Amino acid sequence: MSEKHAAATGGKKQGKPAPEKDKARPAEPTRAPSGAGGESGLHRQLRLLYEGHSQRAHRFRYALLAFDIVTVLFIVGTSFVPRTQVVESLDVLFGIVILVDFSARLYISRRPVAEFMRLSTWADIIAIVSFLVPIVGEGAGFLRILRTLRLLRTYQLMERLRADSRFFRRNEEPIIAIVNLGVFLFIMTGLVYETQHWRNPAIGNYVDALYFTVTALTTTGFGDITLAGTGGRLIAVIIMIFGVTLFLRLVQVLLRPRKVRFTCPNCGLQRHEIDAVHCKACGTQLAIPDEGRF
Repeated sequence: MSEKHAAATGGKKQGKPAPEKDKARPAEPTRAPSGAGGESGLHRQLRLLYEGHSQRAHRFRYALLAFDIVTVLFIVGTSFVPRTQVVESLDVLFGIVILVDFSARLYISRRPVAEFMRLSTWADIIAIVSFLVPIVGEGAGFLRILRTLRLLRTYQLMERLRADSRFFRRNEEPIIAIVNLGVFLFIMTGLVYETQHWRNPAIGNYVDALYFTVTALTTTGFGDITLAGTGGRLIAVIIMIFGVTLFLRLVQVLLRPRKVRFTCPNCGLQRHEIDAVHCKACGTQLAIPDEGRF
């Protein structure tokens, strides 16, 4: 019986080729979901524009920087002219563009809630409201310059500026110090103008506010323009304390020996004298490109 049973089952034990339907089939390619499990086409395209490294992304961020500068110039320029229908229409146009930019950045953010912990985010919200609400006008729109400062400090734009501009590579620290001081001047000038022009006859436009800001920052204090009220005095104190600090930082950068950015292959030190041959931290021989200056 055992032999017969073995003969009857031996073929199966030795193994026959598996039927075609039982053979493993190659896995079909799966598509990334476009919902919560993956990025949609719009989400991916926006992220590539705001955070990518392509030529298109670099041009887009340069365009954003140019738009921020135009916005600032528009705010300053309209302080000298009466409010007309054309100005009101341009207010709404600027507000819509800023709203679209703000919505896009919030949409692609990996941590949207954390965005509201940034000062520049609230500055954008205030700027959007001030442009889109006719009663307010574009008064608080000067806060948009905080977005310009944030854009300048992004890694992608800084790297691109170093790659595209020889002048920026040589003078990066002075340029950043000048930008910081300029942003502070513009913000304080806007704050002085918006809090004083409706009750202080000496502050009629942005030039008057800028004049006071500079005299307060340099502690010159001619006395021909003063700010009214307790709030005005507090603004003057802030201008003097923080303005002098930024001004001294600029002077320090301008007077100390210039350095170039070159990463030491041994210790990682990034800033060296222009004519350095060895790293001052570890002594490693350097090969800093001099671009034909020596």
